[in-house]
Amino acid sequence: MEAKAIARHVRVTPRKARRMVDLIRGKQATQAIITLKFAPQDAATPVRKVLESAVANARVKADKAGEAFHENDLYVTETYVDEGVTLKRFRARAQGRAARINKRTSHITVVVANKEGAR
Repeated sequence: MEAKAIARHVRVTPRKARRMVDLIRGKQATQAIITLKFAPQDAATPVRKVLESAVANARVKADKAGEAFHENDLYVTETYVDEGVTLKRFRARAQGRAARINKRTSHITVVVANKEGAR
């Protein structure tokens, strides 16, 4: 069984989020949640929330299919971070100048599957 969760427009730069995603790729889902819980980086929180959502989606799918659900059998098979919308902001400066500030966002995707479905 495979379950997927996506978080869009997360206010974390894609480069910082990819560091966290690379940390959990291929790990057991419960172990990955613990790893992200204690990671000091700020990007770990939204990635952990997406991973927890994917595990919850797997639980719902198993209940609908009438299958037994074991959280320890889930592995993170796919994770990736895409660049989202860039928010453009301006800050006034002296002599009528304006500094342009780009706020980057990310789209975080996590796919979990059973051990036999893992790559």
